Amino acid sequence: MVKKLFSFIQKFYVAIIFLILYSPVIVLMVLSFNDSKSRVIWGGFTLKWYSRMFNSSIIVETFIVTVTLALLSAAIAVVLGTAACVGIEAMRRRNKQIVLGATNIPLLNADIVTGISLMLFFSRFLNAGFPTLLIAHITFELPYVILSIMPRMRQINTNAYNAALDLGATPLYAFFKIILPEIFPGIITGFIMALTMSLDDFTISYFTKGPGVSTLPTMIYSELRKGVKPEMYALSTLMFLAVLILLVIVNLKGSPMLSKPFANAKNGGKKHAQTMRYRR
Repeated sequence: MVKKLFSFIQKFYVAIIFLILYSPVIVLMVLSFNDSKSRVIWGGFTLKWYSRMFNSSIIVETFIVTVTLALLSAAIAVVLGTAACVGIEAMRRRNKQIVLGATNIPLLNADIVTGISLMLFFSRFLNAGFPTLLIAHITFELPYVILSIMPRMRQINTNAYNAALDLGATPLYAFFKIILPEIFPGIITGFIMALTMSLDDFTISYFTKGPGVSTLPTMIYSELRKGVKPEMYALSTLMFLAVLILLVIVNLKGSPMLSKPFANAKNGGKKHAQTMRYRR
């Protein structure tokens, strides 16, 4: 009886936490289908805000810039972060601790400090625009990517990698066939984290964007003086659903995105060993 009561309290507590977290999102989604512009009066179900959103050239252009920026910055941050993790793991223990400590500084730093410092740096060497915005996003995403991949790097069994080198494989070939499949889940996690952070960022984008370049958060902030349009509700709903679907696909058991690399990891070493024996 006590265990059942305790289990019920735990489930009730978790339900309350999720309700607090997602109730604003639910309200946003409901308002995107409200025929009335009022936030407190239900005017009936409608899809006109979605239609107006797709017909608005400003929203569509800003959305394309935001998604392009997020995909590019996340992809580049993942490549740089993966290379950094390989280099950090090869360091000595003391040097590794120093580098990881320096990597954690941007995580603890306030976004406004990072944004202002990047703005001052870009104003001295570069003209503000999309390139500066891209560099800024890569800069603040990189520590999070490293944080996602490093635990996987520490779990790798180096015996398989060394065995591949002994069989005649090049370090690059052994990395792609043995190391990369093992850290692939961490790479996917880092990519999704970088992608969502880029879509959500306002402070750093506000200080590093140039004239004529806007992201969705900065555009919404600039329209707060006039009042948020219902089209923004529709756009935010679609973005939330897109991220939610992506997370569900990645976390599904037996997802092809995750199962294929592990299959390569298991079979790659055997195939390469057989090939090297035939060559000999």
